[in-house]
Amino acid sequence: QVQLVESGGGLVQAGGSLRLSCAASGRTFYSYSLGWFRQAPGKAREFVAAIDRSGVTTKYADSVKGRFTISRDNAKKTVYLQMSTLKPEDTAVYNCAASSAGYISRNYDYWGQGTQVTVSS
Repeated sequence: QVQLVESGGGLVQAGGSLRLSCAASGRTFYSYSLGWFRQAPGKAREFVAAIDRSGVTTKYADSVKGRFTISRDNAKKTVYLQMSTLKPEDTAVYNCAASSAGYISRNYDYWGQGTQVTVSS
């Protein structure tokens, strides 16, 4: 069982930066791959970024490539999403998720409750 708690969301002006954190419980955090997703009002949830259990392989949505960076600290059981050059269209609730697959997968077993990111123009 893994519990995920996101933090770090907030209101930021366009062009600014935020770092989201997702702290996990559970002794096997190191074995999970992790992902960030977002959902804007009236839109479907979309994939943002993912990282495998080793932290070596990452994947990004085209819309955030070059602006967002996913990383993990297995000692702290935390995954991060560094967001830079934010745009109003990045406004959404951001959720982290954990996959027992260990590699970057389409299927996630555990989800956090989400943190709101609002980018003003």
